[in-house]
Amino acid sequence: MSVLDSPKTYTGLAAFQAVDAVLCAIPVPYIAKALDTVECPQRVRPVLPAVKAASAVGLLSAHRFPGLARLTTAALTLYFVLAVGAHIRVRDSIANSAPAAAFLALFAALTLRGPRRYGAD
Repeated sequence: MSVLDSPKTYTGLAAFQAVDAVLCAIPVPYIAKALDTVECPQRVRPVLPAVKAASAVGLLSAHRFPGLARLTTAALTLYFVLAVGAHIRVRDSIANSAPAAAFLALFAALTLRGPRRYGAD
Protein backbone atom coordinates (compact mmCIF):
# COMPACT_ATOMS: atom_id res chain seq x y z
CA MET A 1 0.00 0.00 0.00
CA SER A 2 1.23 3.48 -0.83
CA VAL A 3 -0.08 7.02 -0.90
CA LEU A 4 -0.29 6.77 -4.69
CA ASP A 5 -2.91 4.03 -4.68
CA SER A 6 -4.76 4.98 -1.50
CA PRO A 7 -8.49 5.73 -1.76
CA LYS A 8 -7.88 8.65 0.61
CA THR A 9 -5.53 10.22 -1.92
CA TYR A 10 -8.16 9.99 -4.65
CA THR A 11 -10.85 11.34 -2.32
CA GLY A 12 -8.67 14.26 -1.25
CA LEU A 13 -7.80 15.13 -4.82
CA ALA A 14 -11.47 14.86 -5.79
CA ALA A 15 -12.35 17.35 -3.06
CA PHE A 16 -9.62 19.68 -4.29
CA GLN A 17 -10.91 19.44 -7.88
CA ALA A 18 -14.49 20.09 -6.73
CA VAL A 19 -13.49 23.21 -4.81
CA ASP A 20 -11.37 24.34 -7.75
CA ALA A 21 -14.37 23.89 -10.06
CA VAL A 22 -16.49 26.15 -7.84
CA LEU A 23 -13.76 28.77 -7.56
CA CYS A 24 -13.23 28.66 -11.31
CA ALA A 25 -16.97 29.05 -11.96
CA ILE A 26 -17.22 32.17 -9.78
CA PRO A 27 -14.32 33.06 -10.87
CA VAL A 28 -12.28 34.25 -7.94
CA PRO A 29 -9.86 37.06 -8.86
CA TYR A 30 -6.62 35.10 -8.49
CA ILE A 31 -7.88 32.37 -10.83
CA ALA A 32 -9.06 34.94 -13.39
CA LYS A 33 -5.65 36.63 -13.15
CA ALA A 34 -3.84 33.31 -13.61
CA LEU A 35 -5.95 32.49 -16.68
CA ASP A 36 -5.25 35.97 -18.05
CA THR A 37 -1.51 35.48 -17.45
CA VAL A 38 -1.39 32.25 -19.46
CA GLU A 39 -3.65 33.83 -22.10
CA CYS A 40 -6.42 31.26 -21.73
CA PRO A 41 -9.07 32.19 -24.32
CA GLN A 42 -12.38 33.53 -22.97
CA ARG A 43 -14.30 30.88 -24.97
CA VAL A 44 -12.52 28.08 -23.04
CA ARG A 45 -13.08 29.43 -19.53
CA PRO A 46 -16.76 28.47 -19.15
CA VAL A 47 -15.82 24.83 -19.86
CA LEU A 48 -13.18 24.63 -17.12
CA PRO A 49 -15.57 24.26 -14.15
CA ALA A 50 -17.37 21.36 -15.88
CA VAL A 51 -14.07 19.66 -16.70
CA LYS A 52 -12.87 20.05 -13.11
CA ALA A 53 -16.19 18.81 -11.68
CA ALA A 54 -16.08 15.79 -14.01
CA SER A 55 -12.54 15.06 -12.89
CA ALA A 56 -13.71 15.13 -9.26
CA VAL A 57 -16.36 12.51 -10.07
CA GLY A 58 -13.79 10.42 -11.94
CA LEU A 59 -11.39 10.54 -9.01
CA LEU A 60 -14.15 9.54 -6.60
CA SER A 61 -14.76 6.45 -8.72
CA ALA A 62 -11.42 4.92 -7.64
CA HIS A 63 -13.03 2.53 -5.16
CA ARG A 64 -15.73 1.10 -7.42
CA PHE A 65 -14.36 1.77 -10.91
CA PRO A 66 -10.55 1.88 -10.78
CA GLY A 67 -10.30 1.93 -14.57
CA LEU A 68 -12.33 5.13 -14.74
CA ALA A 69 -10.20 6.68 -12.01
CA ARG A 70 -7.06 5.78 -13.94
CA LEU A 71 -8.52 7.28 -17.12
CA THR A 72 -9.30 10.41 -15.12
CA THR A 73 -5.74 10.70 -13.83
CA ALA A 74 -4.46 10.24 -17.40
CA ALA A 75 -6.77 13.03 -18.59
CA LEU A 76 -5.60 15.24 -15.73
CA THR A 77 -2.00 14.48 -16.69
CA LEU A 78 -2.75 15.78 -20.18
CA TYR A 79 -4.55 18.81 -18.71
CA PHE A 80 -1.48 19.69 -16.65
CA VAL A 81 0.88 19.09 -19.59
CA LEU A 82 -1.13 21.77 -21.38
CA ALA A 83 -1.11 24.00 -18.28
CA VAL A 84 2.66 23.75 -17.87
CA GLY A 85 3.04 24.38 -21.60
CA ALA A 86 0.91 27.52 -21.29
CA HIS A 87 3.07 28.79 -18.41
CA ILE A 88 6.23 28.12 -20.43
CA ARG A 89 4.78 29.74 -23.57
CA VAL A 90 4.16 33.05 -21.78
CA ARG A 91 7.40 32.78 -19.79
CA ASP A 92 5.52 32.82 -16.50
CA SER A 93 7.46 32.82 -13.26
CA ILE A 94 8.59 29.58 -11.67
CA ALA A 95 6.47 30.38 -8.61
CA ASN A 96 3.34 30.55 -10.77
CA SER A 97 4.31 27.49 -12.84
CA ALA A 98 5.36 25.22 -9.97
CA PRO A 99 1.85 24.15 -8.85
CA ALA A 100 0.96 23.02 -12.38
CA ALA A 101 4.25 21.15 -12.66
CA ALA A 102 3.68 19.48 -9.29
CA PHE A 103 0.17 18.38 -10.28
CA LEU A 104 1.53 17.11 -13.59
CA ALA A 105 4.03 14.92 -11.75
CA LEU A 106 1.42 13.76 -9.23
CA PHE A 107 -1.23 12.80 -11.78
CA ALA A 108 1.36 11.12 -14.02
CA ALA A 109 2.50 9.03 -11.04
CA LEU A 110 -1.11 8.20 -10.15
CA THR A 111 -1.74 7.13 -13.74
CA LEU A 112 1.27 4.84 -13.74
CA ARG A 113 0.40 3.31 -10.37
CA GLY A 114 -3.39 3.19 -10.63
CA PRO A 115 -5.77 3.02 -7.68
CA ARG A 116 -5.76 0.13 -5.25
CA ARG A 117 -8.18 -2.61 -6.28
CA TYR A 118 -11.18 -3.16 -4.05
CA GLY A 119 -10.38 -5.71 -1.37
CA ALA A 120 -6.61 -5.56 -2.00
CA ASP A 121 -4.89 -4.68 1.27
